[in-house]
Amino acid sequence: MAVIVGWLRTAPNPQRRRTRPDAPQPGSVNPRTGKRYLKAGYAPSTINHALTVVASFYDFHRDLGNGPLMNPVPVSEARRRALAHRSPAEAVPAFRRSRLRQRVPATEPRAIPDAMWDEFFAAMNHDRDRAAVLLYVSSGARACELLGVTPADVDWPAQIVYVVSKGTKLREPIPASPQALVVLAAYLDAMGMPAPHEPAFRTRRGPDKPLTYWAMRRVIQRANDRLGTNWSLHDLRHTAAERMANDPNLTLVEVRAILRHADLATTGRYLHARVEDLFDALQAHYQRPRLQPTIAPGYDPDDFKAVFGG
Repeated sequence: MAVIVGWLRTAPNPQRRRTRPDAPQPGSVNPRTGKRYLKAGYAPSTINHALTVVASFYDFHRDLGNGPLMNPVPVSEARRRALAHRSPAEAVPAFRRSRLRQRVPATEPRAIPDAMWDEFFAAMNHDRDRAAVLLYVSSGARACELLGVTPADVDWPAQIVYVVSKGTKLREPIPASPQALVVLAAYLDAMGMPAPHEPAFRTRRGPDKPLTYWAMRRVIQRANDRLGTNWSLHDLRHTAAERMANDPNLTLVEVRAILRHADLATTGRYLHARVEDLFDALQAHYQRPRLQPTIAPGYDPDDFKAVFGG
């Protein structure tokens, strides 16, 4: 396993190859969004995921008695025992990483600022794409969850959409904004209503089939090419989470229920202010006159000068 991890840390990732000479370099920062492009190699989280997959494979066959008694992937037994019965409301205790596990740097989620949202939405050139991004940003649904929505999953009067959750694999309700449902209705009216249990989002060209994750990802990439940005499909979920978490009318527990986070601390990551969203507040701060110190009534100004200088 050490050899595999060593190769993953040094090998180039073929998905990072760029065919256009003017394409941004891997690892560079987009000047408009402030987001870093993916680096040329494999990310630490990808390496850790690969270790988890291999460890699960060996655990499965060991439990069935079909494989070796020892798992080749090192584990931290203390960490596993501590996390096994932890409440999601509790803070995650700090433990030393297992051998071969990579350190994943903590990064703040990047949401689309309100000032850039309008141009991003304007770059969507079809009601299908407009309905999708509006549902993403109003519900906080994950990409694959929303693409599996069928006409039978939409409760129009209640403004609720049912999705199969990625974590629990259960059919769960998520909210939808009135604007998103209006655009979705316009799209379905123009395209024709699919069968009740067929995905509502369909391809526009070629044979009629459900819209895949990679096709929706390409929609976002085309918008990025026009705008000079590097937003991702998952940034729409970040945008929904940040808007909800910073809404004074919603509690953090309510936002966690909408986003279906396992840990409340995950939802709390979206409670922060960004400089680009504070223009009006900063202008008021800069224009506010500076406070002048005053002397309380009953004190002689000359005495203050003698003691403190002036």
